[in-house]
Amino acid sequence: MTIQLQNFITESRNQASTDIDIVSTEAMLNIINNEDKKVALAVEAILPKIAQAVDLIHNAFSKSGRLIYCGAGTSGRLGILDASECPPTFGSPAEQVIGLIAGGQQAILKAVENAEDNQQAGQQDLIDIQLTAQDILVGIAASGRTPYVIGAMQYAQQLGCKVISLTCNDNSKMADIADVPLAVIVGPEVVTGSSRLKAGTAQKMVLNMLSTGAMIKSGKVFGNLMVDVQATNAKLIERQKKIIMEATDCSRETAEVALQESGNHCKTAIVMVLTGVDAQQAKNSLQQHQGFIRQCI
Repeated sequence: MTIQLQNFITESRNQASTDIDIVSTEAMLNIINNEDKKVALAVEAILPKIAQAVDLIHNAFSKSGRLIYCGAGTSGRLGILDASECPPTFGSPAEQVIGLIAGGQQAILKAVENAEDNQQAGQQDLIDIQLTAQDILVGIAASGRTPYVIGAMQYAQQLGCKVISLTCNDNSKMADIADVPLAVIVGPEVVTGSSRLKAGTAQKMVLNMLSTGAMIKSGKVFGNLMVDVQATNAKLIERQKKIIMEATDCSRETAEVALQESGNHCKTAIVMVLTGVDAQQAKNSLQQHQGFIRQCI
């Protein structure tokens, strides 16, 4: 079957960049930058839909469900990037947010030819991670027609799993399948068809919102401080101390003592300082209030 690329706005030619190969370097970058400015506005245009998606993801988290990203090429890599950043940023379990890419692990670093055209592989990858109705799937593809992603989305819906699509074209097949379709219309790319540019930037922005929004609603943030950050290196240990000091207005010495007594658990240390309880009492309070610091104090 012939793919009608002329029907996709992401594949159309951008009149603003037709001479990008003959202008000065600075002019070339201005063209790119001016196009990139349009991305945030395109995301803003669908914020109500993104909010629906965030609420669905938070609901899945509250029932011990997982967030699964599924894509091919750039879209798949962006999903994996967002998933991999959740544990160190929010202290979330590694299995809570998962990124799948057409072609498997090797496709993260190098393109795997024809992998995106394998619709059955999308289903099989979800079978392999034992997808359930409690999970939620986000299918990512700029075009909105990637067979690998469509196969995954259709299988997820068969299980009763909520499905979100993230595309950069209107009226896509993926949108037709999704419970919540997210279409960020960024227009033609400065290099025709190179959807790793504006489309990729738009996808990254939306994925940031989906995971961050759901984590905030799950109590992973106090104010604007990432209080569940994992101290996996020297920089992050210092970040924990800084977070405790900013959250409680305490001295560095107080923060260090609380952090040590809490077993390097930033959130517990904050509750200790704010309420004057010991580490075990702080941990019990956090458990009782599902990890929300505000409810503990």
